[in-house]
Amino acid sequence: MTTDAGGPWLVVGLGNPGPGYAMNRHNVGFMVADLLAERIGGKFKRAGKAQAQVVEGRIGPPGPGNRRVVLAKPMSYMNLSGGPVNALRDFYKVPVANIVAVHDELDIDYGTLRLKLGGGDNGHNGLKSITKAMGADYHRVRFGIGRPPGRMQVADFVLKDFSSAERKELDYFVDRAADAVECLVIEGLERAQSTYNS
Repeated sequence: MTTDAGGPWLVVGLGNPGPGYAMNRHNVGFMVADLLAERIGGKFKRAGKAQAQVVEGRIGPPGPGNRRVVLAKPMSYMNLSGGPVNALRDFYKVPVANIVAVHDELDIDYGTLRLKLGGGDNGHNGLKSITKAMGADYHRVRFGIGRPPGRMQVADFVLKDFSSAERKELDYFVDRAADAVECLVIEGLERAQSTYNS
């Protein structure tokens, strides 16, 4: 599975649309996408027929080292992310190996990052939908949110806002996740893993 160095990258932040979900743990992918858009000086806008918002630009230093990138936030709900992502993949002609999904991950401690290519969905409905639409051979930037406390249901936990204690460090962790995405796109998975897989 090789990435296409010349082709565009599609970086998808996963989340649920609407202000009520904005600070949920499940929406950390949107937070990372928003920061990346800010870094490239772009604003999200509706993507034609795809049910998504996109920003197009380049990441990396000026010159031959930078990469063309499409940042996307599916505007379907999380469990229907595959349709919009697949539509964007077709429209921008992005190879699956050049797609990055940024998402929350229950089985990793809060703020910890893990980058990988392919694999299962670990019960994550957004990944499940994307994998069903186009196979599993895309990159993932997994943002740890930890497990729910006590007997809280997983669905309740992921749809709750980050706690006040977590919010103290959230900006730092989102910033680090955005750095990890940039490193992955510009320098490749191995370099990004050795730097960010804490």
